[in-house]
Amino acid sequence: MERFEALFGRKPVIAMVHLRALPGTPLYDGDLEAIVEAARRDLLALEEAGVDAVMFGNENDRPYELSVDRASVAAMAYIIGRLKPLLRVPFGVDVLWDPLATMALAAATGARFAREIFTGLYGSDMGLWEGRAAEALRYRKRLLRDDLFLLYNVSAEFASPLDQRSLPERARSAVFSSLADAVLVSGPMTGEGVALEHLEAVKKALPHVPVLANTGVRHETVAEILRVADGVIVGTALKRDGVTWNEVDPERAQAFMEIVRRARG
Repeated sequence: MERFEALFGRKPVIAMVHLRALPGTPLYDGDLEAIVEAARRDLLALEEAGVDAVMFGNENDRPYELSVDRASVAAMAYIIGRLKPLLRVPFGVDVLWDPLATMALAAATGARFAREIFTGLYGSDMGLWEGRAAEALRYRKRLLRDDLFLLYNVSAEFASPLDQRSLPERARSAVFSSLADAVLVSGPMTGEGVALEHLEAVKKALPHVPVLANTGVRHETVAEILRVADGVIVGTALKRDGVTWNEVDPERAQAFMEIVRRARG
């Protein structure tokens, strides 16, 4: 917990910079500079609102892959490199859903933290989905990034676990056997809320490990969630009209952070 709070502060809000569809993916429109500009506007709006950290993700690269195209990873590195002079808060990365690509991107860009599905076995929209913590952490070691703080999502979106253990049991195991720095609890899809009882159960099982809500945190729920969770990751709630694929709405972002500041006292 001490390392977590040194990086993010107390009860942090980690805000998503959702990149538009990247080269090599079905929805890419051929205009890389437009992706940079859209990400720049979102980043500035989030920083102005006072978020504690940002995370760059390829949320628009649908349908998602378990082994991501090199062009997409290279494009993410290019975009983040263009935006680094504007960064005033810690930043992280998440390449959906490829832990090794996420490690490579973090090393190339100097990210402070990374999020992924590192553990578990799932039946998913992408087929059979297997965590790769052993490979990913050995790759992190080879890349000399032992300092990279890892957020383990233990309830994958777009998927159902094939493991019969309970969510708290899987969360404890991710910390004990797979060296998770923090644990994330998700709803069933991007933008859909976390069940509060799931957060409570995982936090009870891991009282000394950071536990964050990973999806679907909204203005009307964030104060209640922060009474249980050690922080939140938020994207959709800060977008225009609350739609995942829209741009960040500065007024929504500022209103969200005002609620958070009151909740944190």
